Amino acid sequence: MSDQGRSGLASALRRIRALVRKEAWQLLRDPSSIAIGIIMPVALLVLFGYGINLDIKNVPVAIVIEDDSGAARGMASSFELSDYFSARRVKTMVEAEQMLMSDDIRAIVRIPRDFARSIQLSTAEVQLIVNGADSNTARISLGYAQGAVGVWAAKEAARNGGKVSGITIVSRLWFNEANDSTYFLVPGLIVLVMTLIGALLTALVMAREWERGTFEALFVTPVRSVEILLGKTIPYFLLGLAGLALCVLGSKLLFGVPFRGSLVILTIVSMLYLLVALGLGLVISSATKSQFVASQVTLFATFLPAMMLSGFMYDPRSMPFAVQIITYIFPARYFVTLLQTLFLAGNIWGVILPNAAVLAAMAAVLLGLSVRLTRKRIA
Repeated sequence: MSDQGRSGLASALRRIRALVRKEAWQLLRDPSSIAIGIIMPVALLVLFGYGINLDIKNVPVAIVIEDDSGAARGMASSFELSDYFSARRVKTMVEAEQMLMSDDIRAIVRIPRDFARSIQLSTAEVQLIVNGADSNTARISLGYAQGAVGVWAAKEAARNGGKVSGITIVSRLWFNEANDSTYFLVPGLIVLVMTLIGALLTALVMAREWERGTFEALFVTPVRSVEILLGKTIPYFLLGLAGLALCVLGSKLLFGVPFRGSLVILTIVSMLYLLVALGLGLVISSATKSQFVASQVTLFATFLPAMMLSGFMYDPRSMPFAVQIITYIFPARYFVTLLQTLFLAGNIWGVILPNAAVLAAMAAVLLGLSVRLTRKRIA
């Protein structure tokens, strides 16, 4: 690098450092920003962790038939014909377990060998393996399974003159052995915290700068638009990471939620989502230039979808098909999937890589768009 290039880089770094220092002092003097960044994560953690319990419906399952008998096929049909299951047959347990690990299904129904003979001995069993990351789905799945077995038993009784031998369902929960809904809800709170800090707080602060004319004062200085955005967003990026740390510590200390993945990967994917949220906040504030309008648009475009359409509270697969398609527009859906996988299942790369790639692409597009909009304002 030439001397002129090094001098230019040093000047840019000095300007960015000055802007970051100025924004950090302003952030520390603003009680509302501290409340959103520090107090709000703790309040949300306690509120949602202790106060919410969920019910859902429609459970995708895989059926493994190891006994080629009419009784086994009849049992499988009772699940396939049930309105509460979206069932598909697979050949082996290995294939079914891979589908469960990749979140393609929520449960496995296993009809073991000698099922027909065991019925005559009253020792027949049907194994149900449930993804316990969502404990409400797990509990409902167990109830649905009992209902499906009851339907089959009633048909067998009618065909055999009122006599049918007992069948036992042997259940097992994966990823959430305690069957605790807190394990499902608490990781999703990180999405709300990141959205509040990254999108809502950034949009409000930037819109306030537009309203007060602070940007116009900066535009007549040698500071570049990229440097302005970096100076404005770096403090809130660090505040978002602080909120992430509070949520992770709270999930362990207050609720005992297990963390089976990598802390490094969690930090990386959280940084990606935080960049997406910051980009959304910058774009919205640049487009509206009004605190009131920016707050309303941000709530509608980021916070409400993060709560309602991301899988944090409601399983998207229970929604109408058109709404399911819409959920893929919102970055919160990908982040919720990553968080629940990292906390409760571990480093499942088949889930981590594609969802992280989508967040990275969204971050690049939104940050690039925010720079472009700011340049237009300067011109």
